[in-house]
Amino acid sequence: MANPREIALDASWLVPLGEEFDQPYMRQLRQFLVAEKSAGKTIFPRGDQFFAALNQTPLSAVKVVVLGQDPYHGDGQAHGLSFSVLPGVRVPPSLQNIYRELASDTGFTAPEHGFLKPWADQGVLLLNSVLSVERGLAASHQGQGWERFTDAVIRTVNEHCEGVVFMLWGSYAQKKGAMVDQRKHCVLKAPHPSPLSAHRGFLGCGHFSKANAYLKQQGKTPIDWQLPFEVKAGGV
Repeated sequence: MANPREIALDASWLVPLGEEFDQPYMRQLRQFLVAEKSAGKTIFPRGDQFFAALNQTPLSAVKVVVLGQDPYHGDGQAHGLSFSVLPGVRVPPSLQNIYRELASDTGFTAPEHGFLKPWADQGVLLLNSVLSVERGLAASHQGQGWERFTDAVIRTVNEHCEGVVFMLWGSYAQKKGAMVDQRKHCVLKAPHPSPLSAHRGFLGCGHFSKANAYLKQQGKTPIDWQLPFEVKAGGV
């Protein structure tokens, strides 16, 4: 894992999170990742994309947090933003359900891609709890330290920002987001958009219109959830 100072981690995050990188758990995580690579294992996303969510959305710009669990573990999918895949990759089932809910909630028209960077550019922090995974092995990097780091990210948003919408989908995300101060922020909860659970209440939750209504109440520009229909191959 690259040192954040070497990958130009946005300064707005580096100030409150910088000490995390000097903690023993982060050194152990670095050693684990180096050992995995030395053993010939393929890790997703690329090392320079581990912190893509933080690089793409500065702390001062965060309006919405969408909390995922692990990166996708298939070839060409993960690029450091939760639920997002690179252009040219089939839209995963959970994201298809997110698109379904967006369509019924906001009139969204689904593109043929699953590249969510335009949301990140508007202040949607697409944060996974675990920021790496071994190819083909779901949850393979859980319990190695990433969860503690992303807890610190959530704590930073909770403490340094005002009026952020937290979308917590599924029991895992809801447990992780339990620290969020609901007097300062808007917390929206629903089942996970996975095909196994979306029908239990994710579909019909109205989170995207609710988020924008709250942002307007806060005097903030709402999110344009509509994605462009065409994106560059490989992303930008």
